[in-house]
Amino acid sequence: MPRVQEHPEHPEGGRKYGAHQIEIYRDGILHNRLPTVTYDSNKLEEQAKKFLGARSFNYVAGGAGERATMDANRLAFRQWKVEAPDPLLATAGPTTHRDLRVELFGQTFESPLLIAPVGVQTIFHHDKETGMAEIASQIGLPYILSTAASSSIEEVAKANGDGARWFQLYWPQDNEITKSLINSTLTAQLLHRAKSNGYKVLIVTLDTWALAWRPADLDNAYLPFASGIGDQIGFSDPVFRAKFAAKHDNKTPEDDIFLASREWEADVFSGAAHTWEELELIKQAWDGPIVLKGIQHVDDAKKAVEMGIQGIVVSNHGGRQLDGAIGSLEVLPEIVEAVGDKLTVLFDSGVRTGVDVIKALCLGAKGVLIGR
Repeated sequence: MPRVQEHPEHPEGGRKYGAHQIEIYRDGILHNRLPTVTYDSNKLEEQAKKFLGARSFNYVAGGAGERATMDANRLAFRQWKVEAPDPLLATAGPTTHRDLRVELFGQTFESPLLIAPVGVQTIFHHDKETGMAEIASQIGLPYILSTAASSSIEEVAKANGDGARWFQLYWPQDNEITKSLINSTLTAQLLHRAKSNGYKVLIVTLDTWALAWRPADLDNAYLPFASGIGDQIGFSDPVFRAKFAAKHDNKTPEDDIFLASREWEADVFSGAAHTWEELELIKQAWDGPIVLKGIQHVDDAKKAVEMGIQGIVVSNHGGRQLDGAIGSLEVLPEIVEAVGDKLTVLFDSGVRTGVDVIKALCLGAKGVLIGR
């Protein structure tokens, strides 16, 4: 982990990421040790394909349809150029020490990066979400837990320790389960499951109420949720377990994983969308910041302001939900112009490099989610 650097301009310190680059060269020159993972973002997929099974790779790398939205996301970034200022003529002061800190929803973070909610991480690595949450805490990044996780809310909270963690909700149709995901206790008694485990911000995903048409998964007839992978938050939820037992002769999800998976999917990915008015349910159940993920149009951003929402994520789900959609970076500037002074605008979709992050920040995002 990069060491913390102390200097007068930044009393709280900052990580010496430049030193990490020197360490890479030193390890290679002195010890003949090369990096395990490539630093070339264009080679990451190729490298991952060598180590992951076909089903796992296609699930994480695939997109909707012919992946046109994924292409649009990357094209949007390439169309914006960065003009680097002369450091000797910098008008904002000395540039040797750069302050990357950002305040989001009343909390200050070391950088504007957040770990995006990526589901079913157990099919990529045995450390799954708990491992990622632990690392996020170590490097000072907020970790966002997906509803489609292969670890429970409680397991991730424990692994994340004192780190910042947010919860992403795939909004079930069953409002009792929705309330439970937000308000049930660790011991399945009544209240505060996510909140009592230290999740401070709720991200409500709007664009995934139905599963997308993803040819890479269809060709392998592979859906991890169907075999219980990525259903852990549902299977560990007391309301879901009680309803399942009442309906199926006191069975637990573990007694019939296939049946339980079908019922969980039918509620979370029901094919029926929620309405703006139903957001009142979320607002009543969650007294912290609420962020809507999947905003791609100015009118929707304005409606979020009207509904009293604290933040949005400009996102097309990384091109995984709708083929032929507009690149998210294309709409970011106009959304920021319309509502950026009224709520917190975050961004994801198509981000591959540090320069991509810089571009999104320059176009008005307050923070950038990085994921698959």
